Amino acid sequence: MGAAVLEELGVQCQTGGVVAELMRGIRLHFPALVRGLTAQSASKAQLGLGHSYSRAKVKFNVHRVDNMIIQSISLLDQLDKDINTFSMRVREWYGYHFPELIKIVPENSMYCRVAKFIGNRRELSEESLEGLEEIVMDSAKAQAILEASRSSMGMDISPLDLINIESFSRRVISLSDYRKGLQEYLRSKMSQVAPSLSALIGEVVGARLISHAGSLTNLAKYPASTVQILGAEKALFRALKTRGNTPKYGLIFHSTFIGRAAAKNKGRISRYLANKCTIASRIDCFSEVPTSVFGDKLREQVEERLAFYETGEPPRKNLEVMKEAVVEANEVVAEVKRKQEKKEKKRKKREKRRLEALAAAAEESAENSVMETEENDVGAKKKKKKKKQQQPEESEAEPEPEENGVEEEEEEESLPKKKRKVVVEPEEEEEEEKKKKKKKKKKAVARDSEED
Repeated sequence: MGAAVLEELGVQCQTGGVVAELMRGIRLHFPALVRGLTAQSASKAQLGLGHSYSRAKVKFNVHRVDNMIIQSISLLDQLDKDINTFSMRVREWYGYHFPELIKIVPENSMYCRVAKFIGNRRELSEESLEGLEEIVMDSAKAQAILEASRSSMGMDISPLDLINIESFSRRVISLSDYRKGLQEYLRSKMSQVAPSLSALIGEVVGARLISHAGSLTNLAKYPASTVQILGAEKALFRALKTRGNTPKYGLIFHSTFIGRAAAKNKGRISRYLANKCTIASRIDCFSEVPTSVFGDKLREQVEERLAFYETGEPPRKNLEVMKEAVVEANEVVAEVKRKQEKKEKKRKKREKRRLEALAAAAEESAENSVMETEENDVGAKKKKKKKKQQQPEESEAEPEPEENGVEEEEEEESLPKKKRKVVVEPEEEEEEEKKKKKKKKKKAVARDSEED
């Protein structure tokens, strides 16, 4: 940091034990030095800083995460051990019934498939020959199995034992099928994360190197001498302790180049291969768009070096090869970027269409809601008008009580018939009956007075 400050700002910086002690004291008494800062808020700030730092360390490109490679290669090695153990168990178990099958079918997964298909060897006949040929992929081998089943010296087996053997064989077959799928997954991940390394040394060996180093970044930081003996640490320390010969290769021994080299050239080719593996891992780790161009060119160099050890033909110079690789890699990167731009444009178009569709749907829903509110307002207004029209009709239909009964009779007679027919409550009916009785009495009194 001091060098960066000096380069950018031209300020001389000092580092040492005194500066570290000063920083420690400032951190310790920071709440007392800054107004408004409490120890609790300072601890929260430290916790947030730690979380953000950890998040930045963990946050990588999703397509270039090497953790999945480490886990998948570990699972692949574990599956190999388990499948071998289970296959040996099937061989021992089914060997009591059909011991001759072990020599005819030596491959583990194929043996489990054949054992599951045959079942009881006494039931094997010429009709089952086609099914056997599909499994073993060889008509002569299928015929040999049929002949061996007729003259086998194995013991008889009960149906219950046969069911258990078939069930266990089915489990082993499913495990082997899953291992094939996992290997394909590992190959695809290696082509995304470390294409140059996988093109140079193979997917499985490259994944083992990454797993042993801990990550692709750690592998890129290693020198070629460390990559050469990576995986042979025990042999190295034993050689240093006993002052013997140090190992020439570690995990890279599983590559095909060392097996093809002569015994006297194995050390030299392993050193050369480790050098190229280091270059490939650094290219994969620090390139923006990883490609397999450099891996292919480095593989050609190793092939030329092998030919040089065998025939003496001089290989090409490294500078020429790297120039060709840079030109090809630039073309590949330009093509990849062009494809990515096209994908991005298509994605933006899809996103724009989706937003337009959402906006149109929102407008339609808004218009529908406005129409509904208008209809509700119109309906409410009509109801209010009807109520207002009904109220004066009821008021006109109700009779006004007055003292003169004769005038009320005349008013009732003058009203139209439609207005007379008004719905009246029971209390109002009783009051009207009382009024009618009073009117009758008044009429009778008036008649008596006239007669007198």
